[in-house]
Amino acid sequence: MRFATLLRAIPAAAVFAATLLVQPPHGFAHEGEDHAHAPQPAAIAVTAAPRAEAVSDQFELVAVARSGALTIYLDRFRTNEPVADAAISVETPAGAAPASPIDGAYRLDAPWSAAPGRYDLIFTVTPKDGAADVLIATLVVPGNAPAGPDRAVSSLFSSTAFAGELRNRVANSDPLLIATAVGGFVFGLLVMAIIGRRKIMPALAVLAALSALPNRPGLAHEGEDHGHAPPPTTAVGDRDLSQRLADGALFVPKPTQRILAIRTDIATAAAHRRMIELPGRIIPDPNASGYVQASAGGRLSAPEGGFPRLGTRVKKGEVVAFVARPLQAIDASDIRQRQGELDQQISIVERRIARFEALVQKGAVTQVQLDEARLELQGLKDRRNALDRTRQEPEALVAPASGVVAEVNAIAGQMAQPGTVLFHIVDPARLWVEALSFDALINAQGATARSTVGRALTLTYQGSGFADRNQAIPVHFRIEGDTSGLRVGQFVTVLAATEDEKSGIAVPRSSVVRSQAGQDLVFEHTGAERFEPRSVRVEPLDGERVLVVSGLGQGVRIVTQGAELIEQVR
Repeated sequence: MRFATLLRAIPAAAVFAATLLVQPPHGFAHEGEDHAHAPQPAAIAVTAAPRAEAVSDQFELVAVARSGALTIYLDRFRTNEPVADAAISVETPAGAAPASPIDGAYRLDAPWSAAPGRYDLIFTVTPKDGAADVLIATLVVPGNAPAGPDRAVSSLFSSTAFAGELRNRVANSDPLLIATAVGGFVFGLLVMAIIGRRKIMPALAVLAALSALPNRPGLAHEGEDHGHAPPPTTAVGDRDLSQRLADGALFVPKPTQRILAIRTDIATAAAHRRMIELPGRIIPDPNASGYVQASAGGRLSAPEGGFPRLGTRVKKGEVVAFVARPLQAIDASDIRQRQGELDQQISIVERRIARFEALVQKGAVTQVQLDEARLELQGLKDRRNALDRTRQEPEALVAPASGVVAEVNAIAGQMAQPGTVLFHIVDPARLWVEALSFDALINAQGATARSTVGRALTLTYQGSGFADRNQAIPVHFRIEGDTSGLRVGQFVTVLAATEDEKSGIAVPRSSVVRSQAGQDLVFEHTGAERFEPRSVRVEPLDGERVLVVSGLGQGVRIVTQGAELIEQVR
């Protein structure tokens, strides 16, 4: 081997070793195993059609190019509400053209959008309830990228790409890969020296072509191929799919946003009075409710039409039941004796009146004496009738207030005891809330309540108790507004304002969702179809809002409706 020939072989051997660094071949695994390194997970690609976005102070616009047409989605910038009654004119490469409304969106025939290129578009939006607005967007339609061996060869002979790839491979290579490259260098040096001077350049071309071929993983036994699966490619289908991106953000197309009814608002920081949470329950207004009880023991009987059912509306003074008092044997004997005495007195007075009537005409008896005898007779008869009613007529139980029957404990033939609640009458339009507080609340204004289903109730402070109840102070509030659907005894959470103030961003409770890690999240609307989760720390504010004290900046758009649906996107 001549030394000059060996020197000429060094360039070819170096090229061969460098291409091994750039594209390390997969070794053949024994017994069907592939010992190549595990592939890194590929980033999720957004499978979406070409689109253009534009925003202004009033509107947010997205134009999607598909099948030679533009589908335009127009929403309010602040609230993300769709705008379906506006007139849109578009300046396109083919000239100005109006977009026609279709299914809450707008459509524009655009045959030019089927060709790859970069197109500048000007949208003139004229709503029915405001001034016209102009939005400018750029639509980029990508072309088909080369793939396969042609792309590999072209990247190999591109000096810039080759050098950059070589630097990355050397910087990130493991010892096994470096040893492989050194062995390839020595192998190429020996081959070039053996072939000779005249065949160095053809051999160099052969080595370069072999090393530039796309890597093929080793085949396992029985014809199985354990090579890595190709990474997913970006495909454009008939519709765009919502998905979570590699950086944690979420891609939600406009059609999906409208199906999910996503709404947003701009976060604004302000000072709010600190709220405390109190356990409470709904009670009836004591001035608009009452109990029906028997004053004495007796047997119950229903009025005409039967006992009022649960939920039946009754009026004040309406008879709801009768109580027939039972008479003992001694009581019945006393009543019969009293009746006999009254009958005897009535007979004597009647005879006296008859005698006085004859004497009055003769002047022996004055008219005053006759009238007094008649009054005495009427009184005796009334007392006699009262005794009869005591034995025959039951006691009528009447409703103490107008309202609905909230509780019924009456059965025909039942023996009612004094003090037993037979009916509970409640006015459903006048309800209170009784809360238990461990701190004294003086004139607690701005109180609200939240039911177990998330309904917010406006409360007005009525007063606090002076005596503790289980080491807590009872506080009464009156429910303002609509009380339909509420029930007496229903548990609520009362949020009462204190004198302390705290700064933060007030957001609806529906904006905050709980992540799988247990963190509170809100979604920031960073783009027309992009949402990013933000970890926040919240405190209760009232029945409908919470206070974000950290983790969220002022002036950003946050999701106020549909956040729990966006969190389900995977």
